[in-house]
Amino acid sequence: MKNWKDVVVTPEMPLGDVIAKIDASALQVALVMNTDATLVGIVTDGDIRRALLRGRGLQIPVSETMNRNPTAVPASMPRDEMLAFMRRSMLHHLPLASDSGQVIGLVTLDELVGVTERPNWVVLMAGGLGTRLQPLTDECPKPLLEIRGKPILETIIESFAEQGFKRIFLAVNHKAEMICNHFGAGDHWGVRLDYLRESTRLGTAGALSLLPEKPTAPIIVMNGDLLTRTNFDNLLQFHISQGATATMAVREYDFQVPYGVVRINGARIEAIEEKPVQKFFVNAGIYALSPEALDHFPSETFFDMPPLFERFIAAGKIIAAYPLREYWLDIGRLEEFERAQREWVRDQK
Repeated sequence: MKNWKDVVVTPEMPLGDVIAKIDASALQVALVMNTDATLVGIVTDGDIRRALLRGRGLQIPVSETMNRNPTAVPASMPRDEMLAFMRRSMLHHLPLASDSGQVIGLVTLDELVGVTERPNWVVLMAGGLGTRLQPLTDECPKPLLEIRGKPILETIIESFAEQGFKRIFLAVNHKAEMICNHFGAGDHWGVRLDYLRESTRLGTAGALSLLPEKPTAPIIVMNGDLLTRTNFDNLLQFHISQGATATMAVREYDFQVPYGVVRINGARIEAIEEKPVQKFFVNAGIYALSPEALDHFPSETFFDMPPLFERFIAAGKIIAAYPLREYWLDIGRLEEFERAQREWVRDQK
């Protein structure tokens, strides 16, 4: 229950400020309260992402995105009853109220049960050539390039291990032995590492055909050159809640047209918009796939994720977009590599 007051916000607070408070607290929730400590709403990570998907700006008051019917329980409730209630109601956060109805605490599911080993596999794509990072990759594979003294892939593995993901597969091809020799079986990081060895490059999806068996729970697939503070449990919960076959993490990308854009109808000018900003969602290189998704992979054939998603769309499958708002950096070019050297430690909580 520590630090719960750090996520108390007012209904009028801008969404962007609420996000900053949630990120600083690491509680993944905000309690919207009146001045008399009455709980009027709750804002979860999922509420925020749904608002982003609807195109809502960060200046809107949080009251427009909050859950107006939050659940709270008496602070005197025994902890085992709290845990049972949260599991029945599929809650990750539970405000605690006094006898007079005022919020006096917050309990989280992780606090009650701790971080347990998750059944979900993780597949990290670590077989790329890294040509855009030459000459750095002439002798060293891109996943072993160091950011602040630690290989990129090691940072990624540590992040998954800290979040309870213990079964990790590394898809390797280029300079594979260097990667295998560095990480071994994963004992040093408290995980089990297995290797999907590509005899030829198989792309960001094709390597999944090398998995030894079909998983029993959704898996996470991620490029092995990303630095991110994504909460992967949130991604999986979103994926499951959508009933999706596949979910793609997306980032918002802004592009400003450097000219005045003329809107025309036939030969007539209807409007002129000076240097408009276009907003797009772009692929962030992180995916959640349900077990049945793996039935659609060609065996040991080069295949990338975007064509796979197009195949799912054509088949009428439910495909979801998960908007990332946490730190994310694709280290694909020298500029991003240098940027990571400047930012990564400073950005850590």
